[in-house]
Amino acid sequence: MTEAVRLEKGAAAPDFSLSDETGATVSLGDFAGRKTVVYFYPAAMTPGCTTEACDFRDNLNSLKSAGYSVVGVSKDDPAKLAEFKEQENLNFPLLSDPDLVVHKAYGAYGEKSLYGKTVTGVIRSTFVLGEDGSVVLPLYNVKATGHVASLRKKLGVDA
Repeated sequence: MTEAVRLEKGAAAPDFSLSDETGATVSLGDFAGRKTVVYFYPAAMTPGCTTEACDFRDNLNSLKSAGYSVVGVSKDDPAKLAEFKEQENLNFPLLSDPDLVVHKAYGAYGEKSLYGKTVTGVIRSTFVLGEDGSVVLPLYNVKATGHVASLRKKLGVDA
């Protein structure tokens, strides 16, 4: 198996246009001129992904106050994303990438270790993008629990 291509700090963020939980198209260009957090998670309504999504939800105001938008990306279809968003009262867009094209462009799909075995799948990853669309902070293999607090600390964002 091959290692996923990883984005480096300073690289241009790969462009995308994906359907959100309502079926509307959301593009990277919609966030032009804004600092944006794009995070990739394996599957809606699973324990770790719910923990991470709720953590972003609970910290969204502090991130927004610091000028950041947040968007989550998974391979789930829009209907499942809509259910997840409603169930957890999520307050940011969830995007559907069923063909994993965007996951692969960001290096968020590939070989990973799961319970001591090497498997191919979604790599829980977060990318902080600058106002110019460049990658300011690429984070791979993040933990679902405590990730947003760690991210806020790295970005100097107060609670």
